[in-house]
Amino acid sequence: PDIEPGDVIIILQQKEHELFTRNDNDLYCTNNLSLTEALCGFQFTLKHLDGRDLVINSPPGVVVSPGSVRCVVGEGMPFYRNPFEKGNLLVRFDITFPPENFAPPEDLQKLEKLLPPRPKIEIPTGEDVEEVDLVEFDESRSQGARREAYDDDDDDDHPGHGPRVQCAHQ
Repeated sequence: PDIEPGDVIIILQQKEHELFTRNDNDLYCTNNLSLTEALCGFQFTLKHLDGRDLVINSPPGVVVSPGSVRCVVGEGMPFYRNPFEKGNLLVRFDITFPPENFAPPEDLQKLEKLLPPRPKIEIPTGEDVEEVDLVEFDESRSQGARREAYDDDDDDDHPGHGPRVQCAHQ
């Protein structure tokens, strides 16, 4: 009484979650699998926002590739004005590969027999063919990462200078 009615404005600020991200009504998360789990099936639990533990399964024979995304239908966020309809939960999978030299050569040969065959390739012959080694990449030693003093555009931030002119090659 004696107060003029008005609008109530509520401002919601969405807080970051350590596991889930949201896009509209869909929830996204990432899960790490071992190579064995990715190839032979897995089971893990995921603590949902509402406190439930979701048991997520993938049967043996269903291969999960690195970066692939799988969906749990109806486990996302509720729709506005329809709390019984929900978005989806999308799980992105990262695969952890075993370390180098994790098995002796004879075990690797057994493993190779279980996996699909390697693709057949034809190696060309001739003097323009060179066999090279593939090594671990160290980004800090990359030629593209090196900067020289003459690459520094230090005076770009100073207004009033006209366009730069390059010297002609002779």
